[in-house]
Amino acid sequence: MKFPVIFFFFAASALCFQGAPAPAGDLSPETVVAEIDGRKITVGELRNFMSMLPPQLQQSALRDRKAILQNYALVLRLSALAEEAKLDQQSPYREMLLASRRNMLANAQIGDMMNRFSITPEEERKRYELSRDRYTQVKVKVIYIPFLANPEAHAAAQGKKSLDEAAAKAKALKLAAEARAGADFVELVRKHSEDEASLKKDGDFGVIRRSDSVPDAIRTAVFQLKSGEITDPVRQPNGFYVFRCEEISLRPIEEVRGEVAEEARQAKLREWIEGITRSLSVKFENEAFFASPSSPVAPPGGPRRQP
Repeated sequence: MKFPVIFFFFAASALCFQGAPAPAGDLSPETVVAEIDGRKITVGELRNFMSMLPPQLQQSALRDRKAILQNYALVLRLSALAEEAKLDQQSPYREMLLASRRNMLANAQIGDMMNRFSITPEEERKRYELSRDRYTQVKVKVIYIPFLANPEAHAAAQGKKSLDEAAAKAKALKLAAEARAGADFVELVRKHSEDEASLKKDGDFGVIRRSDSVPDAIRTAVFQLKSGEITDPVRQPNGFYVFRCEEISLRPIEEVRGEVAEEARQAKLREWIEGITRSLSVKFENEAFFASPSSPVAPPGGPRRQP
């Protein structure tokens, strides 16, 4: 179900009200800042309304609080009209409100439990040890061999010979084989690598962590290595990478304490939810309904035309 009118007014605020930010001040939540249809509006009430908006609209609200107050007044009036018409007691709105309330309360319960979980130093250390693989990091050097889809045209334009993909792969395979046979990796970097940043540092690519934003192919290849081992050429859109593992280490717990604590709380939450799930009493009264693929279930009140 869509509500294009309300969305239009909110979107209009985001696009049109681009004035200077209103002064924030240090007003308490109980401070009355406006009146709508004779009812006093406090800082806390208006902030609650603003917090429910999408992030981009929250930014617009900060730029022009008067505009967002007008929108809030509109929402209050329209919702009051809907209640006068008893729309909240009619399908499908009654069911939508009930579903929204249930979902909100379920999420509130999850959030409340999450905030209650405390993690002891012993639990933190245990979770850290269980997740050693997650906090492993690999220091690597790299040889980069680029390729072009049309190297001849590039050579004509730049006056520099380039490789196509097949030639680049063959060269990368050859260099990987030489490195595995004992060739000095740094010398191979200096002679062949075309990654300017790492070339200046004798191929140092830095440390790769599992949580780093790197292509999956590179992450998979690097974390399969033992110290001193060489990867097969790893293809990326513009070239092949050959990595050598310099060092495998574990991020110190002091560096990842926040991540570890959050992971431990998430584990407790999963355990709690699993306990709730096991306690549920669910009976399937119509096996045919659950066993067979079915078309989407019609909403309460029967099928309706799309607006």
